Amino acid sequence: VQLQASGGGLVQAGGSLRLSCAASGHIVSINFMGWYRQAPGKQRELVAEITSGGSTSYADSVKGRFTISRDNAKNTVYLQMDSLKPEDTAVYYCSADLMTYYNGRFWGQGTLVTVSS
Repeated sequence: VQLQASGGGLVQAGGSLRLSCAASGHIVSINFMGWYRQAPGKQRELVAEITSGGSTSYADSVKGRFTISRDNAKNTVYLQMDSLKPEDTAVYYCSADLMTYYNGRFWGQGTLVTVSS
């Protein structure tokens, strides 16, 4: 199983970016999918997650600015990031709790988001 993230880049404060993460391989089912981020010198933190039924949760710092969604047919999760702030600068990682030959947590390779002031 692989998770391939894309969509990071450099954007000015107030701008928008959309991250995508596609899971591939032998996948029976996917439960949670989510996005985490890690800024320099800080611990990795949960940004947003979404269940297979579409229920979502967000970190307080991104509520009202970020939107997580998923396409179950494509095993893909998205993160629409609007009104970006310099403090959103981090490496963003996608994650999925899924069933393959076993049930486990899988991670993507990370994509860098840089927000300039």
